[in-house]
Amino acid sequence: MGRGYAVEQAVEGYLSKLGATHACPVSGLLIGQSSSQRDYVIMASRTPPREGSASTAGKSLDKEWVAEHARQVSRMLPGGLAVLGVFMITDADAKDTVATLSQLVFAVEKLISSEYLWNPADDDITDCVTLHVNPKTRKTICRTFDVKNPKSMAKLADWKYHSGVCSSWSMVSCCVNVDMLVPLPGNGSAAEILDAFLKEGLKEWARQIQHGICLFEGKTLPDDTELLAGQKRNRQTFTVQLLISPDDQSLSGVVQQCGGSVSVRGAIHSRAYLHSNKSKVRLAEKLLKRDVLSTVAARVQMLLEELLMSEEGEGGGGGGSRGKHQTAADTFALPRRIFCPVSSCGPVCVCDYQFSDEAKAEATDRLKEMLDIDVAEEHLDTSQESPAQILERGAAAELTVGPVEALEPKRSKCVGVAMATAVALLATAASMLYLSDI
Repeated sequence: MGRGYAVEQAVEGYLSKLGATHACPVSGLLIGQSSSQRDYVIMASRTPPREGSASTAGKSLDKEWVAEHARQVSRMLPGGLAVLGVFMITDADAKDTVATLSQLVFAVEKLISSEYLWNPADDDITDCVTLHVNPKTRKTICRTFDVKNPKSMAKLADWKYHSGVCSSWSMVSCCVNVDMLVPLPGNGSAAEILDAFLKEGLKEWARQIQHGICLFEGKTLPDDTELLAGQKRNRQTFTVQLLISPDDQSLSGVVQQCGGSVSVRGAIHSRAYLHSNKSKVRLAEKLLKRDVLSTVAARVQMLLEELLMSEEGEGGGGGGSRGKHQTAADTFALPRRIFCPVSSCGPVCVCDYQFSDEAKAEATDRLKEMLDIDVAEEHLDTSQESPAQILERGAAAELTVGPVEALEPKRSKCVGVAMATAVALLATAASMLYLSDI
């Protein structure tokens, strides 16, 4: 037997209900956390029907759509939570579904990992899970594939349901003040330029985040220290400060001709969940830093997608209107992060991103569509980040693209993350994006 999966009891009821109420085949995602010993599955989410597509009541599944669903869901998962694999509910024989499930899980992993701003770590788990559920016999077959090995063969795994899998989690969180400047050339489509050059700028900024120093309750701790060592047994939350210095390579002055610049500024809330009571500081730091990278990249990408769609709709005229404020530079408010509890019995939350012109109802609709969870508006946690506002330049979170004069050699912009500064900014603004004509 291969890897073991401890699965929240509610997942069994959810899968049974899907099998009883939906025409087969039904596919979806399995969400939770991997560890060296075993994986923890806290929820399953059905892949929604593709808009405008034919009925999926046949015997085939849309691999690209399942992967796209996984990409969007991965943006809604805080640090420590991930898409662990896929499930398929069908009355077909289990051995006949192996090839389909293999294709699905490899497609999902390929698309999700394409958006990562970090390199894989040696201790990352590369096994992803597939689950076949027969709604008639109620039999489940769990297999894993090593998604980093294209020739990986299916391995049987142990799938067991437990109560309380959602309840015993710890959370580490921090506030980060982002201030990133990216130069742009003076030709090409504004949205296309933003997409390409922001990705490069985010990669450089990601290196600074990954080399940052985490202070746990104001102290640096050895990597192998247990997070809960010396703490009260019922303690579940930890506040972290992320101290960052500029990349050494960015300190050398470089003169560069460009037609504009883009600036991403603002305060963001980041968090990561850890299941084991014996989790090490090394893991907490890795998951928290990855969440910082993911949440900033997701917001920027969401706005770029809006701009690209707007540009296409306007025949290449450029510039979308969502969250836009008229200033000397075009200004766009990036969406703020809001949280939703996975269940009433535990601290684990998923998240969504709310643009300034959106109501809470739109967030609950997305949570239903993407994660298939019902949540009342009053249960959404909107307190971690306030909506972005246009304040003094540099005080609000912003992204700016504008014409620039010849630049003199100087140090590149760096990310400041002093906790006091981050909290002060968080009280006045979430992330924002400024754009100027190029």
